Parts: sequence; structure tokens; C-alpha cells
Amino acid sequence: MAQKIAPTKSDTVYKKIDQYAEDKKFFKFVHKLMFRNRETFLVAKKPKHTGITPIQKSFNKYSCRIIRKITIETLDPFGYSVENDKEHPEKRIERMGNFLHLKTKNWTIRNLLLFKKNDPLDSLIVKESERLIRSQRYVRSVLIKPIPIENCKDSIDISVRVLDTWSLVPTGAFSSAKANLDLIQRNFFGLGHEIEVNYIKSFNNSTVNTFAYESKYSINNIKNTFVNLSVSSKTDLNNNTYKTIRLDRPFYSTYSRWAGGVYFDYRAYTEFLSDSTGVLAPQNFKIKTYQFWAGHSFDVFGKNTEFGKTTHLIFTAGFNNSAYLLKPDISYDPIQYSNSSKSVLATIGISGQKFHQDKYLFRFGIIEDVPYGKVFALTGGAENKNKVTRAYFGGRFSYGDYFDFGYLQGNFEAGSFFNNGKTEQTTYKIEANYFTNLFTVGNWKFRQFIKPVLVLGINRLNTAKDRLNLVDINGIPGFNTSPLIGTKKVLTTFQTQSYNQKTWYGFNFSPFFNCTLGFLDQGDYKFFSNKMYSQIGIGVLVNNNYLVFNSFQLSFSYYPSLPLDGSNIIKTNAFQNSNIEFRDFQIGQPGVVSYQ
Repeated sequence: MAQKIAPTKSDTVYKKIDQYAEDKKFFKFVHKLMFRNRETFLVAKKPKHTGITPIQKSFNKYSCRIIRKITIETLDPFGYSVENDKEHPEKRIERMGNFLHLKTKNWTIRNLLLFKKNDPLDSLIVKESERLIRSQRYVRSVLIKPIPIENCKDSIDISVRVLDTWSLVPTGAFSSAKANLDLIQRNFFGLGHEIEVNYIKSFNNSTVNTFAYESKYSINNIKNTFVNLSVSSKTDLNNNTYKTIRLDRPFYSTYSRWAGGVYFDYRAYTEFLSDSTGVLAPQNFKIKTYQFWAGHSFDVFGKNTEFGKTTHLIFTAGFNNSAYLLKPDISYDPIQYSNSSKSVLATIGISGQKFHQDKYLFRFGIIEDVPYGKVFALTGGAENKNKVTRAYFGGRFSYGDYFDFGYLQGNFEAGSFFNNGKTEQTTYKIEANYFTNLFTVGNWKFRQFIKPVLVLGINRLNTAKDRLNLVDINGIPGFNTSPLIGTKKVLTTFQTQSYNQKTWYGFNFSPFFNCTLGFLDQGDYKFFSNKMYSQIGIGVLVNNNYLVFNSFQLSFSYYPSLPLDGSNIIKTNAFQNSNIEFRDFQIGQPGVVSYQ
């Protein structure tokens, strides 16, 4: 039986809220929508129910036993726990939310398992299966544990418990110029399919269309093949059209042996270009792109050790055909940069990747999988464009691991085309990703993140399309109005993330500070003597166990200078605390070094 404890100050406050809302219909309705059952949390930190079996974290003692039965249980998002099977939703609104939620089908989860009935148990395979399930955007947490069979030493049962997230995500924005509504369903009918629909309405007569839309449908892991299919279509306010179809199977795990894909892209859009006199004029484009690639992973270090199971020789090859059905007049593109091309590329390399389970990174107290390992790869091939065939050679080396001073990941890439013995469009890219160990000061936990990026372009083509910028996703978050271009850039992002373990009236606050600094050579081959552009942001991740939707995030960004917007600009939610991403250590579709 659960043992009651003395109520805290926050408990008293929420009790008063309960009492105030009890006799007022409107506030009672709002209360049911917003708050969870207070009694759920007024219990001792010991388990609510006696007789709960401790979670078995290690499978080593059961290795090589035959898997007799696999039991899968998927749980609705509200009021349940994967660790405690005695927990159930107690509040009406939780049950209502679960009623409206279509939980994940058992066979959707079964398709993600890398083991099956009658297989010998392999603890590494079980751990990787748990990671694959946890990586799905419709899953909050997962627990896979062995169930010993009484009087049986050669067999084992496996239990898989999965806690869903609320998969329907509506977002939107409204201004005097336009309004948009974005609706995402990440687990359509519990199948793991994803649907996204975005509708935009313009109130500005200067746009070609008064409305725009974007839609995307994705089918993940078709029939346990880990083959994914996605189809998308978009028409914007300027009547530009984009359509894509992608069917691919990535190296989803170090245990996968083959990968490949087919990609089709159609774009019809208008872009303003300038001629030799600097006169701007709209130019129409129509482009069809086809891509095909395939790859295989080979065991070269044996299968008897963890190193051998997670380190492989990988070979991939691909073909790309970009056909321009409509392109700019030659006076606006004298070097014919926008022209049809065909290329063949192949990559060979060694890849080794594992994952470390960590907490308190970008989410409050939820397990996150951090990749570590190494990759060394060489890429070669040829491109035919404008009746000229050029060879291409490039390489990548990446290494990451946990050290005494924290986690450090480094990545170096270089690539160049070769035309008659001369290098063209050479790219050098150096990246790093570092975060400290979790350290504690009083009731607070902290981590410091640092992510520097250096991109160097040499002998790039004489066109603005073959230049770098500082815009948003590849530059400074929220920096989306920049006319600045160059051939070299330096970016560094600093982020201080805190986690407050002490509650304030039921709330846990995780404030974070973010700063991104960017330099662009702007064609003069200088970095730090040019103007520095920056974004300074603060935000907070808020958690409250009393609320049904117990996590949300707010952020504000300050821009000392934006090239077109002016000085001292403030934007809301221009970045999130998870903007700093980790690169994996896999080898995938072959391509040239990204010049972004």
C-alpha cells in the first residue's frame, strides 16, 4: 500500500486550485484539461505498489538461451509507466486523452525487433533493438527485459513494454501578412506512418497565390524490411512547385548488411537573377532529378567480439541525373551553372558505431542515445556537365567518444573535382561537437555544449549559387534574410544547459543560454577582420508532473545586426535547445562534400 507523505508547499497550492475549480463549471473543465491527479504524486519515493520486480538491466547471464516467447505491450501516453506495470491513469482527462489516442500496434513494434522467437539471445542485439524502438518519434520510452522460466535453464521469455507519446501535433502562426496551420500525425492509426499537412493563407496581395500548402506521407519500416517510403508535395505562395518520392533503406544499424534507395525530385520555381550589368529579372526553372544507390556491409573483424559485430567494411555506389527542362537565359547564367548533369560515385570505408545511453542532454531526465565510434571513408567518381567530364575524389574521417573531460566528436571532410589536372570546386570542412560531463551545483545540474564549424572553398565557380551564406539551418538560427555570400566561413555555437532538480510549485525549470557567432570572408579572403554576425538566445524547458502535457519550451533570440532587417532585432522561438545535433558514424549514399 502506498505510504502518504507530508504535502509540500506546491502540493498545498495545487490543492487550493483543486478546491477552487471544484464548484465552478468552466474552471473545472479547464482544470481537467490542464492538471493531473494530485494524489498520484503525494506518495513516498518508494514504489507505489509492493511486489514490483526490479528492472533487469543485463542480459549477459541469459546469453545464448533460446527465446521461447516474446510478449509486446504498448501503452497509451497518459498515466502509464514502462517500469511500473501497476500504474494506470487515474484522472478522467488522462483516460479521455488515451481514448482519443490510437496506440501503437504490437506488430509495429515487433517489426523493429532484431531478434525473433527461437533465436539464441544476444544481449547486443537486444540493446540495439531497444535503441531502434526508442529512436521512433512516436515512442517516449521502452523497456526490454528477460523473464526467467521456472525450472528451465536453456530458454528465456522476453518482455517488451513501450510507452507512446501523444502523436498528433498541431502548430501554427498568425501575423498581419499571413497565417499558417501545421498538423503532424507521427503515428497514423498506430502503424508508425507519419502525415504532415501545412496550410498557409496570405493576406498580402503581392503574392501570386492567396494560399499555399505542403503535404508529406511517410511509411516507415515496410514489413520488417526497414525500407522507408515518403511522398511529398508543396506549392508556395509564389506558385513554386516541389514534388518528391523517396524509397530507401539506410544502414539503420551496425548490424544491417545492405542498404540502398531510389529518389525522384521535381521542382518548378522562379528565381530572381542578375545579368552582367546587375539588372535583376525573374528566371524560370524546371528540374527533374533521379538518384539510385546501393551499399553492402562486410564483416572483416569476425563476429565473436563486440568490436567485430559493430565495425564493418562498407561499399556503396550511386548514380545521379539532374535534367533541366527549363533554365535561365545565358545572359543570366553565363557559365551555365544551371545545366543538366550526370554523375557516378562510389564510397569505400571502415565504420564502427555504438551508442551510449545518457540523460540530461536535451530532454529532462529521459534516456537519449549518443553515438560514438569512428569512420574512415574514401569517395571517387566522375561528373559529366556542359560536355565536360570531371573526376571527383574525396574523403572523410570522423571520431567520437566519451573522455574524462566529457564527450568529443570530430569530423574532417575534403573533396575536389579534377579537370585537366586542375582542381575545381574544392571543399574542406572541419567540425567538432563537445559537451561536458554533467556537473552539479546545489539543486542544479549543468552541461556546456560547444560546436565549431569551419568550411573552406577553393577555386569555386564564379556564380552566387556556388557560394556560402549564414542563413538559418546551415548558419545562424533565425538568420534568414542575408544577402551576404562568400567562399569561406567560420561558425561557433555555445550552449549552456541547466536542469533544476528542485520544484517550484510543481514546476521544474531547465533554462538554457545559446550563442552563435559567424564570420564570412565575403570574397576578400578574410575572416575575423570582417563584421561578426551573432545570435544570442535564452530559453527554458519547463516540466510539470501535475500537467497532462508536462513539457514545453520557450526561447527568445537577440540579433545585434541583420543585413536587411536592421539592428537590435528580437525573435521568439527562433531556436530550440536541441539544435545542436550529433553526427553519426555510418556510411550512406555516396556524395560530394557538402558545401554549406
